Amino acid sequence: MSIFGDIVHKLFGKAKPDQPAPAAEPTPDPAAAQAAAPAAAPLADVDVAAVMDQLVSESGQTLNWRTSIVDTMKALGVDSSLEHRKQLAKELKYSGDMNDSASMNIWLHKQVMQALAANGGKLPADLAS
Repeated sequence: MSIFGDIVHKLFGKAKPDQPAPAAEPTPDPAAAQAAAPAAAPLADVDVAAVMDQLVSESGQTLNWRTSIVDTMKALGVDSSLEHRKQLAKELKYSGDMNDSASMNIWLHKQVMQALAANGGKLPADLAS
């Protein structure tokens, strides 16, 4: 499973524990996600902020998922190591310098939030843009 797919499955599972995980792997490409049928969006009706805030609260850590890809991944229980973030960047077609981890992390966070929204997740207005 892709790292982005893992992120989506963990969000979906936390938001809808009584429903099975989506069969099709979500697409990290917002344009491709828009081309897919909206009814098939794996995160349909999932309030991403509510789920993430709950996960942060349960973690007992001070995590700022709203601005940090590392904290987002930690809250979800996804490996947030540099190696995994580089793999995620490849999945999402990052074209910048992967040795500039600060720039890559900012880009990753924005792309993950956009991809979650493109897959049907509901985000606060400040994160959906």
